[in-house]
Amino acid sequence: MPIARDIVLATPRLILRPSGPEDARRFFEIQSNWNVTRMLRFPEWPARFEAMAAWVATHPGEWDAGTGYRFAVTLDSQVIGMTDVDEVAMDSPSLGYWFDEAFWGRGFAREAAGAVVAFTFGRLGFDHMVSGCLAENTGSARVLEMLGFRPTEAGVRWVKPRQETLPYRSYRLQRDRFAPA
Repeated sequence: MPIARDIVLATPRLILRPSGPEDARRFFEIQSNWNVTRMLRFPEWPARFEAMAAWVATHPGEWDAGTGYRFAVTLDSQVIGMTDVDEVAMDSPSLGYWFDEAFWGRGFAREAAGAVVAFTFGRLGFDHMVSGCLAENTGSARVLEMLGFRPTEAGVRWVKPRQETLPYRSYRLQRDRFAPA
C-alpha cells in the first residue's frame, strides 16, 4: 500500500516530513561537519553539494516505490537532521539517523528515531528492524538501546569518509521490545 508523501510524523518537540530536493543545502551543511560525517558509513568526505543534491533527489522515487522512507527532522521549522528506514524491499528495514552537532545530547535522535520506528511497525507493518553504528559512537549506541534495540553482532565495516575499516556493532529490534521515546 503506497504511503502519501504528505505524511507528517509529530513528536512532542519535532516534526518529521518526507525529505526531498529542498533539503539538499541544509543536509550538505550538516554533513560538512567532520564530527557528523566521521560517524557515518556511506557519505564521501569532504562533503560535496552536488553529491548531496543527487542523493536527496532520489528520495521521492524511493518513497513512491516503497523501498525507503527518509524524513527531514525539523525543530521550530529548522532542519536539524535526518532519520530514515531503508532496505524495506529486502524485508529487513534498517533505521538510520544523523543530526547537526549543535543539537546533539538533547534527546532529539531518540525522539525522531522513535517516531520512525513507530512508523515502521505501525504503517509499514514490520515486526523487526535492524540498525548499527561504529563501536566508538557511544551516543548512537545509547539511542538504539533506549529504543529497545539489542546488539546482535560485533564486527568491522568499511567507512567511506574515513577510508578505513573500523569496529562496528549491529543491532536488532523486535516489535514487542520497542520502547517509544
